[in-house]
Amino acid sequence: MAMQATERTPGSADLASGDLALLRELNEGYVRAVAMSDVGWFDRHLTKDFLNSNPDGSLVDRAGFLAQIAKPIAITGLRCEDVKIRILGDTALIHARTVYAKPDGQPAAGRYTDIWMRQADGKWLCVAAHVTRA
Repeated sequence: MAMQATERTPGSADLASGDLALLRELNEGYVRAVAMSDVGWFDRHLTKDFLNSNPDGSLVDRAGFLAQIAKPIAITGLRCEDVKIRILGDTALIHARTVYAKPDGQPAAGRYTDIWMRQADGKWLCVAAHVTRA
């Protein structure tokens, strides 16, 4: 998964570098958790008021999203590429492209944007996500 930081707010280079590495790890965990229907991972990494925009245009809250994740996905080979991470103070935006195979084996792709916020304890949690499919 090729990832890069495209912007950083002024501040400690060490802090920004550490945040960038952590956000890369969180992004990889997010995609892996989707592929594995890992509700527990999301339960630990989403804010209580998390919202997700689905590819069909529906908006679901945290409980609705966790219910969606609990169902095994029909696609295979899910991976992300063209990942761009922007750290803007205590907010981070992750933009990426997904590639995968549909249930019939046909290749498919989409894009997502995840919004992460640094909490008072320093932990990053995802507050919102938006997913599209081509």
